[in-house]
Amino acid sequence: MVSYIDAATAPLKNTGQIRIYDKADFEAMHAAGQLTARCLDGLVDLIKPGVRTDEIDDFVYSFARDNNALPATLGYRGYTKSTCTSINHVVCHGIPNEKPLKEGDIVNVDVTLILDGWYGDSSRMYPVGKIKRAAERLLDVTYESLLRGIAVVKPGATTGDIGAAIQEYVEGERCSVVRDFCGHGVGRIFHDMPNILHYGRPGEGVELRPGMIFTIEPMVNLGRPPVKVLSDGWTAVTRDRSLSAQYEHSLGVTEDGVQIFTSSPKGLDKPPLQED
Repeated sequence: MVSYIDAATAPLKNTGQIRIYDKADFEAMHAAGQLTARCLDGLVDLIKPGVRTDEIDDFVYSFARDNNALPATLGYRGYTKSTCTSINHVVCHGIPNEKPLKEGDIVNVDVTLILDGWYGDSSRMYPVGKIKRAAERLLDVTYESLLRGIAVVKPGATTGDIGAAIQEYVEGERCSVVRDFCGHGVGRIFHDMPNILHYGRPGEGVELRPGMIFTIEPMVNLGRPPVKVLSDGWTAVTRDRSLSAQYEHSLGVTEDGVQIFTSSPKGLDKPPLQED
């Protein structure tokens, strides 16, 4: 049995209930989301061959501090970094380190900044120099799958509609959707209800209502879906070592559709075009 609750009266923990936020809450989420988007925009010029992922992490930490925000991952369940950097066959939760990026790598950077108690959660893919056509195509497919998931969000739709739209497109492009991780409710806490699966059947799952806030963040593999988590307890990789990509937005259900909180002010949240 799914229950919905006024966010203003809900405790600041995941109770299994789905919070319904108001207009002022949406404005606060927009502010947090735009700060995260600006942070991700700032990485475009930084990410290039030879840059270490811990330099990316340092940038995120400094950006947050300079804008009176906090990185949500820092100290979260023992995690010691301000962001996640997932390279090539790393699906998600890659830990920044001293290893430099190489020409042809693709890297996902996942940032959640807390601004005035609100969590702006978003991630993007970045090419490192010139990437291969297969990698470029994976980025395009993954981003388009995110857009297709977002496009079905409206009151009366279901979480299954989101997953079905993503899965149908991705598998039609001969790629696969990761099953082990999902989108989630977000707002005044980091991970909340509902879970947003990136596969499923139309009409199934939770009904979407105005005021709901959650992420959609499909992870797409060039190979098969299975993943494994490494011994560090965080880093998830494709079992077949195939490339993986992810794009993520935080968004809210409005009276007639959807509001994306983490869109790039500069339009930099799309797969970058490369010259042949």
